[in-house]
Amino acid sequence: MKRRIIATSAAPAAIANYNQAVQAGRWIFTAGQVPLDPATQKLVPGGLAQQTRQVMGNLQAVLGAAGAGFADVVKSTVFLTDLGGFAEFNAVYGEYFRGSDAPARSTVQVAALPLGAMVEIEMIARLPEG
Repeated sequence: MKRRIIATSAAPAAIANYNQAVQAGRWIFTAGQVPLDPATQKLVPGGLAQQTRQVMGNLQAVLGAAGAGFADVVKSTVFLTDLGGFAEFNAVYGEYFRGSDAPARSTVQVAALPLGAMVEIEMIARLPEG
């Protein structure tokens, strides 16, 4: 199965040795996105809600560069530095995924994230047929 590297300037550039996403067949595997503004490569100001919106925007850009969108996501993994903020995170996440259209998801608390972020999300999507 041939791999294709996905890259877009509409999402933050990689800050280490990884790619924004890799396509393998019809599957898209994104790197974890933290709430960096693609223009400045700096964390967005504000709290967890603002950071979650930035992460989702970054992921939307990466998926779009691969020819996919949120409707094609089958699994997401969420890393939060404080599960006490789960309800706030989930409210924003729910703006992008609702009910039976939502992908499978795991959410875990971690000790720290790159650059002091409060949230990081990675996704797996399948390109639509056609």
